[in-house]
Amino acid sequence: CDGSCVQMLNWFHFHGHVCIVFELLGLSTYDFLQENNFYPYPLEQIRHMGWQIFRAVDFLHQSKLIHTDLKPENILFINSEHSVEYNDKMKRYEKKIKNPDVKIADFGNSVYHNEDHSSEIQTRHYRAPEVVLGLKWDQSCDVWSLGCILLEYYLGYVVFMTHDSKEHLAMMERILGPIPLSIFLQTNEDSDHIAFFDLIQKTLEYDSEKRISPSEVLKHLFFHPLQQTSP
Repeated sequence: CDGSCVQMLNWFHFHGHVCIVFELLGLSTYDFLQENNFYPYPLEQIRHMGWQIFRAVDFLHQSKLIHTDLKPENILFINSEHSVEYNDKMKRYEKKIKNPDVKIADFGNSVYHNEDHSSEIQTRHYRAPEVVLGLKWDQSCDVWSLGCILLEYYLGYVVFMTHDSKEHLAMMERILGPIPLSIFLQTNEDSDHIAFFDLIQKTLEYDSEKRISPSEVLKHLFFHPLQQTSP
């Protein structure tokens, strides 16, 4: 899995239960965000984390698997040691992860693409529109979740904070309707930020058949600096 999926080390039976031993990892990307007062991750770290996450999901999809529950809680740092640095622009101290290497975990809801699919999958805030509408869904639902996750890393908060399907769809229409001008205004036309939002726009495509695939994501301009250094 390109090293970006949590590794199972062993398993055993205990009083009728199957127990699985996994490698020890650090905090989840959500827990670190929470401990950092929900201050956003730096863009260069989002790029590094996103590259590893999409490589892992590309591996899963090529293996005919769909994760179906991708969220910041299920993406863990290998080591969550951090430094504390002063952000002169924001006039505050922030924690900065020292090593942004991550792994995907929690495959308990994963399914093979040709299996019978439940109509209700994914944690609400990261649920693709076709799932909200009760339509047929496939591997591309994972890509929608990852678009929500990367945007959450960038903003520091959940984009679709709702527990109601109708409200969820209304929020999608409002936010994605064209892609948020209010967010573009924060970029100061920096090329890295513009490339990032172009990627987000392609992951949060309503039509699942037109939504970008993980393998296409890895060729996107936003990941160009990493394409030169990875096999």
